[in-house]
Amino acid sequence: MDDSQTKTAAWADKRWQALLALDFAARAGRTTLVGKRHQGPLVVQKMLYPEGDEVCHGIIIHPPGGVAGGDQLQLVATLGALAKALLTTPGAGKWYKANQLSASQEIRFQLAANSCLEWLPQENILFDGSDVRFSSEIDLAEGAVFCGWDIMCFGRQARGEQWNEGELRQVMQVRREGRLIWNERLFAQPQSLVMRSGIGLKGMPVNGSLVVAAGAVPVDIVEACRAIEARGDAHYGVTALPEIFSARYIGRSSEAAREYFERLWQVLRPWYAARPAVRPRIWNT
Repeated sequence: MDDSQTKTAAWADKRWQALLALDFAARAGRTTLVGKRHQGPLVVQKMLYPEGDEVCHGIIIHPPGGVAGGDQLQLVATLGALAKALLTTPGAGKWYKANQLSASQEIRFQLAANSCLEWLPQENILFDGSDVRFSSEIDLAEGAVFCGWDIMCFGRQARGEQWNEGELRQVMQVRREGRLIWNERLFAQPQSLVMRSGIGLKGMPVNGSLVVAAGAVPVDIVEACRAIEARGDAHYGVTALPEIFSARYIGRSSEAAREYFERLWQVLRPWYAARPAVRPRIWNT
């Protein structure tokens, strides 16, 4: 066995296999975490209720602070009828150099009738040399609502690092009563045409996407979202389909991307959740 094989085997022995599964239920007007199972270093903090009993806020934590090649994270959330939950993270997800092993994050959300789940994590930072697989599957029953965003940073911008080596595969699928209503896929390598094309990521180091599955969006809400501008020399915009609202950000700043999506969220939430946007407390720290 040569040195590279020895190093790869050593990393494989240290990789994390992490699973966090959460079950929420609505009882007497209060959404409660009724089931929690976890394996490895992926946990949820105490449930918080900054906007009253109906909406349960949870903070997902990965204590190692970063994800190395070979690590596999799985987050599963199940919401019962009428349950309402908001999940977020306390800081950026850091995806380290692959060391010849892919890392992955798998998300599975299942929402019963008239429930609502918001998945609003901080950004993911792909270190130079990272090899990452992201997959998200959201299954919605009749009347269920999902809102989620993701922000991807190619390289550690604060250190002037570029993403010169690595690979990213990203899949997101949303189903309504078993019927596929949103199917998004991205395959990118640093030298891929998609990274620099004018109809791709335009050579920008930050890419973000926001998706809301809540039925047809009222015209006034769409227009209000289109009036929101992102800071800097970013490219951004919104699209309203019969069953999906989608917003995009391509630019140079993860902070500007978060700010843009949060301003959209402030407009969208009173429509899809019948309540104003209340920032998770962890965002203020």
